[in-house]
Amino acid sequence: MEQVYHIPVLLNESVEGLNIRKDGDYVDVTFGGGGHSRHILNQLSTGRLFAFDQDEDAAANAFDDSRFYFIRHNFRYIRHFLRYYQVEQVDGILADLGVSSHDFDVAERGFSFRFTGNLDMRMNRNASKTAADIINEYDEEKLVRVFREYGEVENARRLVKQLMAARQVRPIRTIDQFKEAISPCVSRKNESKYLAKVFQALRIETNGELDVLKEFLEQSARLLKPGGRLVVITYHSLEDRLVKNFIRTGNFEGKQEKDFYGNVSSSLVAVNRKVIIPGEEEIERNPRARSAKLRIAEKV
Repeated sequence: MEQVYHIPVLLNESVEGLNIRKDGDYVDVTFGGGGHSRHILNQLSTGRLFAFDQDEDAAANAFDDSRFYFIRHNFRYIRHFLRYYQVEQVDGILADLGVSSHDFDVAERGFSFRFTGNLDMRMNRNASKTAADIINEYDEEKLVRVFREYGEVENARRLVKQLMAARQVRPIRTIDQFKEAISPCVSRKNESKYLAKVFQALRIETNGELDVLKEFLEQSARLLKPGGRLVVITYHSLEDRLVKNFIRTGNFEGKQEKDFYGNVSSSLVAVNRKVIIPGEEEIERNPRARSAKLRIAEKV
């Protein structure tokens, strides 16, 4: 049986959240296998859909449809590329921030500790910096910051000392070498949970994910028409906190800045006051949906 590229998470809830107009312009900034995009396109008549994905594998999933435009670039450049198509404002933007199932399941991409292979983790394989480069080139304090801030790894200092010692012997280039170097820090009881945090931290740093997210959110607030919707699915607390704060306050720190009239200076308002999460049936069908959180905002 052919392997599914990616199972879209919270498909109906997220696309419904866009409140689609048949003649509107929409953007899916994380095209992947095209699951969300296909659902959006099915609801358009004369409207258009612009889809972003920097992964060359995702490009193979692009649709042959006159209403569809595939842009093989990082979504941090969303405003620039929409301007290329002479689009200044859109009716809705969707972002599913999870790594695609395809990338997790392809050993040579280096995203998963389940495999052997190179420690790569680049979402854009034309990017110069791999996860291995980070492990071998960053100084001790920089590595500690990566694992503490992006993985919330409690014994980050000890972990980094193990890595510093191991790389003095030989460069750490593969997943197996990396796991061997940090093995004294890993509790056998919580091995998978611990490695998931460590690999998450490395992936975020390799791809600059949180900086990309901040740039994307700021541009999205400007790109949306009044009444337009921003729909974002996150998979860990660092992403979710940034999205929640930005929707609520217009900044990433969550500080409520008010104008002369006492209004909070955010151009967005939350549509769902309570975060939307997958139901038991979806999690059973797609275990990777377990940590997903959906937030919907409207431009005011």
